[in-house]
Amino acid sequence: MNRVAIVGSGGSGKSHLARELGRILDAPVTHLDAVYFDDEWNPLPQDKFEAAQRELVAQPRWVIDGNYNSTLQVRLAACDTVVMMDVPTWMALWGIVSRQVRHGAGQHASGVYNRITWDVVRYVATYRRRMRPRVLAKIREYAAGKHVVFLTSRRQARRWLAQLQHG
Repeated sequence: MNRVAIVGSGGSGKSHLARELGRILDAPVTHLDAVYFDDEWNPLPQDKFEAAQRELVAQPRWVIDGNYNSTLQVRLAACDTVVMMDVPTWMALWGIVSRQVRHGAGQHASGVYNRITWDVVRYVATYRRRMRPRVLAKIREYAAGKHVVFLTSRRQARRWLAQLQHG
């Protein structure tokens, strides 16, 4: 496991999982929100965002977290492992609220990017119905034959990380 793409809804625990997995694997971790947004929450133009990801995935070892379906194929084609944080909607909604309470709004050096808007809430609330099928289709298309891990709760994610660390 040298190149890991972590995908899933906002609030699902992708960033925490990425940090822990990077520590266990001793691999660099990239949170795509940090690549996509500047300090003023302005997005990077799409072509530059894709180019930045192509540079990241050219490295021999990495953990990258973030959905960004428009460029997901870049990460899926280059990874050896996909981790899908496939948590229920209520858990993801709780995740965005609890992250806001724990860390406050804004961008933090730890890789936490908090900005709860109605668009974010709507995205998380409709992720399983609208975005998840598209992500799964891209996984089938671009990550066929690769190791794919589905984690359906934070508890399951902790157990998986513990197994990796101890065995």
